[in-house]
Amino acid sequence: MTLALRGEKLTRTFRSAAGDVHACVDIDIEVAEGELVVVRGSSGAGKTTLLNLLGGLDQPTSGRVWIGDVEATALDEDELARVRRERLGFVFQSFGLIPIMSAAENVELPLRIAKTAPAERDRRVAEALRLVGLADHAAQRPGELSGGQQQRVGIARAIAVRPHVLIADEPTGQLDSRTAATVMDLIGDLVHSQGLAAVVSTHDPLLVQRADRVIELHDGRVTSVGGHAPAGPGPADEASGPADASDDAEGPSEDAPHPPRTRAEAREQRHTDG
Repeated sequence: MTLALRGEKLTRTFRSAAGDVHACVDIDIEVAEGELVVVRGSSGAGKTTLLNLLGGLDQPTSGRVWIGDVEATALDEDELARVRRERLGFVFQSFGLIPIMSAAENVELPLRIAKTAPAERDRRVAEALRLVGLADHAAQRPGELSGGQQQRVGIARAIAVRPHVLIADEPTGQLDSRTAATVMDLIGDLVHSQGLAAVVSTHDPLLVQRADRVIELHDGRVTSVGGHAPAGPGPADEASGPADASDDAEGPSEDAPHPPRTRAEAREQRHTDG
């Protein structure tokens, strides 16, 4: 097992007029290549703080973070920015797309910032959109896409830089349950097929079933760690590729079946719908 991300004794304390707020307390976490770890907890449990610490977006009050073999907490701001740019991909609840840019231009943006050569940019953008099932929507702007499609663009943007680690903070928080399940299946498929390490925060119990491992947080502390055995893709799933982008264009009707509760059930439902 090759570790892609590791946090050791991570503590983050915020000062306030009412006293200290302990958002994270002595958290140990390891994420291997090809592993999808879900961080679960109610609002205020410390999920976002933990992800920000792991992604180098915030500094711990104490503790250390390694991204691969690099100790991120020992780097200066310039070095840390370079590691984030080269090794990490971020997916946000609010999608974070630029409205005036097309899907392809949004995906291309971090590659421009990294000064990737134009031909290589074009190739990576096309590949990322294909992987999330949006190759035919490259020219559309965010306002012309459904919520699920916009989040797929956000995922494409994150993986276009070919990160070692994918960090997603409540990536399905603005989606209906069926679209959310589809997006989580997509993230899981990318993790396992591309060998990414992924940390995803959620409070949705249905989405937890997609995880390889689940870490439960309460008041900034890890209260339990559990695992699931995700169903591996069969030959039919490998041949089908990502779900068609039209799958999430509309929300579920009143007589729609229940949202899928496992990765295998989600794939079976997509085949049935198709």
